Parts: sequence; structure tokens; C-alpha cells
Amino acid sequence: MTASPRPSARHCKIAIIGSGFSGLGMAIRLKQKGENDFLMFEKEPGIGGTWRVNNYPGCGCDVQSHLYSFSFEPNPNWTRMFAKQEEIKAYLEGCWEKYRLQDKTLLGTEITRLAWNDVDELWQIEDAAGNRYSAQFVVSGMGALSTPSIPPLNGLSNFKGETFHSQQWNHDYDLTGKRVAVVGTGASSIQFVPQIQKQVAQLDLYQRTAPWIMPKPDRAISEGERSRFKRFPFLQQLWRGAIYTVLESRVIGFALTPKVMKLAEWVARGYIKRKIKDPVLRAKVTPDYTMGCKRVLISNDYYPALTQPNVDVITDGIQEIRKNSIVTADGKEREIDAIIFGTGFTPSDPLPRGVVFGRNGVDLLDTWPQGPEAYKGTLTAGFPNLFFLMGPNTGLGHNSMVYMIESQIHYVLGALDLLDARRLRSLEVKRDVQDKFNGKLQGSLGKTVWNAGGCMSWYLHPVSGRNCTVWPGFTWRFRLLTRNFDPAAYHFSRSVPVHTAQGPLQMSTQEVPA
Repeated sequence: MTASPRPSARHCKIAIIGSGFSGLGMAIRLKQKGENDFLMFEKEPGIGGTWRVNNYPGCGCDVQSHLYSFSFEPNPNWTRMFAKQEEIKAYLEGCWEKYRLQDKTLLGTEITRLAWNDVDELWQIEDAAGNRYSAQFVVSGMGALSTPSIPPLNGLSNFKGETFHSQQWNHDYDLTGKRVAVVGTGASSIQFVPQIQKQVAQLDLYQRTAPWIMPKPDRAISEGERSRFKRFPFLQQLWRGAIYTVLESRVIGFALTPKVMKLAEWVARGYIKRKIKDPVLRAKVTPDYTMGCKRVLISNDYYPALTQPNVDVITDGIQEIRKNSIVTADGKEREIDAIIFGTGFTPSDPLPRGVVFGRNGVDLLDTWPQGPEAYKGTLTAGFPNLFFLMGPNTGLGHNSMVYMIESQIHYVLGALDLLDARRLRSLEVKRDVQDKFNGKLQGSLGKTVWNAGGCMSWYLHPVSGRNCTVWPGFTWRFRLLTRNFDPAAYHFSRSVPVHTAQGPLQMSTQEVPA
């Protein structure tokens, strides 16, 4: 009995991986330009990316709503200055429906392999179910903050209670009356800790490094304000511009004159003093590094939650996890029912090995021995026709990532337009151009607070110490860099007809000058 032949791959011109702000924005802009030969792959059963999968209690954005949204799809109906997860998810779903992307989206389709075919000059794509696809271009909108980071704690596999990461929140597990250990004090933890503190019998918060926290200038947006934004769209544009300008000015302290952060530290220390009266607890939550070295957080309810009688902030390292308890370095054992990890993600290693293969079958990770790098955060040598949105060194510590995403989308569209106009098959950034760009970029990062602030953060690669995450300056400078596609930075190829000895006409490729 012979095996059934494997079905041929489904082909599209452009494959988009992910349906968060990056993937969805790319799909919308393609459709607006009249390009309909694309597919958007999403591993979850619905769209929204990080704003779908992160749904822990208190989840929300720390960038103002009117700036944390597409410039080409303003939303006058935001109900708060800083939107909660549910509202951001609903906004993205609304965009998806408005632009009728349902028939262009494959939900529940996790891409497990991307391999460049040197002969056909196409990307061969496989999903977790074994289905095959091919595409001339791939746009990765997977994002850097999508792979949960769980520390390799001694004895974790022996724990008999409930464990989960904040991104994989178990809403079926009732925390009421439980003894809960929260590991990590980053951006997720400061949002969910105040929420669960009200439910649990005891909350042990394990802190390795205290975060700098500022008050959150949040409030409800009134019906009158929303009505005015609806009636007079230019008012919303002005408001968005004002928010952008205020946030953009913060780069002065982060990247240009880090000494300015001392003023911000003075404000943050005053905030700690007002909210926490116990000198022991106050000392625990006061950072010992320059503000901005790690992500600066904003919250109005985190510090008050820590002062409650059922909360202990523990700064001794975890020595061992036992069946029903945690033992710290000082030998103290604490009984617990559940462990919740608020330990963030792995932006320095955004993809596992064995997923993306470029020219000659080279694994993407083997081209990044010092950590991820790309030209303008978007393309990397050896991987033709592969575009990264939210790629290496496009992250921010001071402004809206949506602004950066839109800048990259514009750059990708410029590349696609040029290839179409010149009837070209592929493009690949030149290695020397990429190296020169990243050499200059790393030089600019050297004196920023992210590199020289006296801490180890997720901005830095854990092995090389390189900052593979943050853009070292004003976002408008990045927009200028990506405003026009620069063909001189790339190798190109064109498909050409070839007559073979066997007779049939075949296609080959030849490199063409920029």
C-alpha cells in the first residue's frame, strides 16, 4: 500500500506572522494599497497578539491610549487615559473587522518552521499541524515580548501546587484564601499584585531587584471629551501630538543626558516616602541603580498593596522549591499553595533554535552569536525577503511602540513597491551595511542609561551584554531613517527565463545592481 501524496503548499505573495499591532498594521496597510495577495498567520484562536494572550488581573498599557493606537485608525472612544487590556483587544478586533481581514487570516495556525529555498527563492512555511505554505516575502510580527521567561529554580519540578506565568494566567484557579508566592517585580507584577492581594490569605513577593515606579497619571475620559474627539477629529490629533511630544522629551534623560534622571529619581523617592511609612519596607523597594536602567514603571496601587498585613516582600534569593513550600537563602521555609511568575519575557532570544533557516539552511540563531541584530531593525543578512517588525533595537523606554511599528511598516512597503516596479524577485541587506549600521548603533548606546545605569536588565543580552533591544534616541530620527527605502544597501535578484536541454522553459535568478 502506497502512502497518499502530501498536498501541495498553499502559496501567497506575502506571509504575515502574528496578528498584534505589527501583523495587523501590516495587513491593513497592504490592503489600503490594493495588495490582496497575503495571508496572516495567528497561533491563537483570535487576533490581538500580546493584548489577547496577556489577560491577567489588572493588565493594561503604560502608554496613553490616544498614542498607543494606529495613526491611520484613531479611536475617539477610549474610556481611560491608559487603556486596560480588554479595551485594547477590542480596538484591535474592531480594526480587523473594519478592514475585512477575516478571509486573509488563518487562526489557530502556529508557524513552526520558516526555510528559505535558494532555488525557487521562496519561503517554505510549515505550521504545527504539518500544513505547508510558501511565500515570496515573510513579515514577522511575532514581537520580542512573546516568549515567557521562567527562571530555572532549584526543585521547581517537585512543586505540587499550582504554577503559571502571568501571560498564561489560569483564570480557573481560585486564589481566594490561598497562600501565593509571586516571583518577580516587573511590569506585569505591579499590575496584578494589587488585584490578587485582596483575594489571597498570604502573598509572598520575591524581589530580586526593586523597580523604579512613578505615579500613574490615569483618569477616566469623560463622555464630553469623547464626543468632542468624535465631532472634531483634529482635536484628537492635537492631543495625540501633545502626548507624543511630552513622551519624546524623556529621551533626553534616557539617552542624551542621563544626569537628568537624578531629578526623576528625586520625584520617585518622594513617592515611595509618601506611600510607605515602614522604613524596612521602604528600604527594600528603593532601587540602588540609576533610574531608567531597567524599565520605569507607573502605578498608583502597587506600593499601597505592599503595605497590607497579608503581604511580605522577600529579598533573599530562592534556594529551593519543595513540594509545598519555598526555602530562601537564609534557610527560612514558607508554606505556599501556588507560584505565579511575573518574570517577563526573553527579548534577547525572541525565537527558539530550529525555526527560521536562511540561505544554505543556516539557522537564524547561528547568525546572531552576540544577540539579535538587523539593519534598521528590519532585515538581516543571509535571510532574503524576511522583514522583522519590532525587530532588534527598535524597542523603547520612553514612547509608544506603535509609532516605531508604523515607521517600519512604511519602510517595508517602500521595499515591496521598489521590487514590484523593477520586477525584482528578492532583496537581501548587504552584510557590511548591516555591520556598519549596528556598529554605530551600539556606539550610541554605550553612554545611555540603559547600558551605563548600573544594573542588569532584559535590555541586555545575557551572554554578550550587548543591548539588542532599545533604540538609542529620538523616535523621529528612526522615522527619518525609514522614511525612504534605500536600495543601495541591498543585493537584488531577478527571475530570468532559461532554455534547458530538455526543452521546457524554466526560471532562474540573477543578481542585479541596485
